[in-house]
Amino acid sequence: MKTRALVTGANGMLADAFNPLLKNAGYDIYLTDINGIDNKQIFPMDITDAADVHKVIMGINPDIIFHLAAETDVDKCELKPEHAYETNARGTENMALAAKDINALFVYISTGSVFNGEKPEPYIESDKPDPISVYGKSKFEGERIVASLLDRYYIFRAGWMIGGYEKDKKFVAKIVDLAKIKKEILVVMDKFGSPTFTRDFSKGIISVVPTEKYGLYHMANKGSCSRLDIAQKIIEYLGKKDVAIKPITSEAFPLPAPRGRSEMLSNHRLTLIGLNHMRPWQEALKEYISEIKERYE
Repeated sequence: MKTRALVTGANGMLADAFNPLLKNAGYDIYLTDINGIDNKQIFPMDITDAADVHKVIMGINPDIIFHLAAETDVDKCELKPEHAYETNARGTENMALAAKDINALFVYISTGSVFNGEKPEPYIESDKPDPISVYGKSKFEGERIVASLLDRYYIFRAGWMIGGYEKDKKFVAKIVDLAKIKKEILVVMDKFGSPTFTRDFSKGIISVVPTEKYGLYHMANKGSCSRLDIAQKIIEYLGKKDVAIKPITSEAFPLPAPRGRSEMLSNHRLTLIGLNHMRPWQEALKEYISEIKERYE
């Protein structure tokens, strides 16, 4: 009998990579999002509505819940903190309580933004969180809720997310778009992180879940870099020799939400259990750029 898996945020950037891989892994999948989509077989479910969550979860009775739904727009979270906490903390609480009611395994997606960014080396799982943005605080609150309510859970922290294709609104897509119209692109050189390709992240989750080695994991592509490093690689992989990347400091790019100097992650626990199969970020980025390149030409 197939394992019944429910996915929240099933129409999101990460889910586009995750859903088909989960299905290929043999799960019987049930997809949910705040807005249902008939042609994608996505059921409507509002994670911030406890009654709605209870109704859907009890109707499906999944063995495992993959909680991908979140507000990931860092600046929107800073400008609308109530929305951030309602989605990332209270929404997670509603899902975790429902999982507890039916004794379902729970998987929560978190972020390197739970740290203050001051550590010179990549963060490992035992480092103490100290988020400085509303986004980081709301996601860390979600972590605390999951750990306090459940015994059988996984928390996977991702780095700077790469992927999404037509849904990509993040850094990579912005640089690719700018490369179409500009000969010089300004990019900050003083922010560091660990890129995380949605496909690799999804494969990693699916490989760890059956081990029953529950708990917290960092899961980013190997290696760390600056925003400048990524932009330079994007231009290289696009073959845009006529586009120059100009380094600037983050002070030249004021944004609503504070960003720490570093969101670099080390997959320490994955390595300890012999499942750190995440490839170098350059290799993952090159694959992604090669797949979206035609759309931008």
